[in-house]
Amino acid sequence: MTETVLAVLNQPSRDAAPHDPAADAFTFEAPLDHQVQVQDLGITRGDGVFETITVVDGRPQALEAHLARFGRSAAKLDLPAPDTDAWRRAIEAACAELDPVREAFVKTVLTRGVEGTDRPTGWVYAAASGDSTAARTEGIAVVTLDRGYRHDVERTSPWLLQGAKTLSYGVNMAALREAARRGADDALFLSTDGYVLEGTRANLVMSVGGRLVTPRTDIGILDGTTQADVFRFAEAEGIETAYELITREDLRAADALWLVSSVRQAAPIRSVDGEPQAMDLALTEQINDFLLARES
Repeated sequence: MTETVLAVLNQPSRDAAPHDPAADAFTFEAPLDHQVQVQDLGITRGDGVFETITVVDGRPQALEAHLARFGRSAAKLDLPAPDTDAWRRAIEAACAELDPVREAFVKTVLTRGVEGTDRPTGWVYAAASGDSTAARTEGIAVVTLDRGYRHDVERTSPWLLQGAKTLSYGVNMAALREAARRGADDALFLSTDGYVLEGTRANLVMSVGGRLVTPRTDIGILDGTTQADVFRFAEAEGIETAYELITREDLRAADALWLVSSVRQAAPIRSVDGEPQAMDLALTEQINDFLLARES
């Protein structure tokens, strides 16, 4: 049985030399064997980027959107540009190697490599997803946490790398632990000047007055691939969509809220900071049916 797959890229970027000029574009390796050198800057400094891609019935979803964001994140870190063709082939090969399951995921990782080598490290890891049924059907509890930045941080301080999907997830994991201490499932970040940003690993979508609204993407948050497809669903259904600045008070006035992401898809929010939140479970089911049926 093949429950996990690891493909290690020989030349993650055409802008850098291959690790082995005579080797294939990628090789399958044993996921639990040692593969990354301890001096790799992705390990020692979190100096790298990643993507997590939903796989349904062996098909990677929103693949081109993920690859495009992978490249944008690498550019923000001044990493060598990912060789999109090589990564696409490795992703598709990893999906083909997995045992057939309804839902799985693929994680792509690109690091700066071992310090001083000027050769990035890249790999693709695939595995079956956990069961997200409860989150999708019963909802999740979230707490709001101060992110410590103004909403315009991406424009004022680009060196803070807001809007890049980097390996430096220490703050996100600390926020998840804080949410658990408060009896919640996840956290929703707020800017210091009072605007809603994003979840620890997801984008916010809210229903208000018959529209679907999400925070603007120029405020130091990730442009969500799943959120974009939720809006694609909405537009096909004739539902108006918008990118806006959202406040904590706007959350209280919303008809329904979701955190949307790869793997978990659309999870309705049942409470915010302990305050009950109305859920639209019928619309949630429609959204998730659409997301899980995507062809690309």
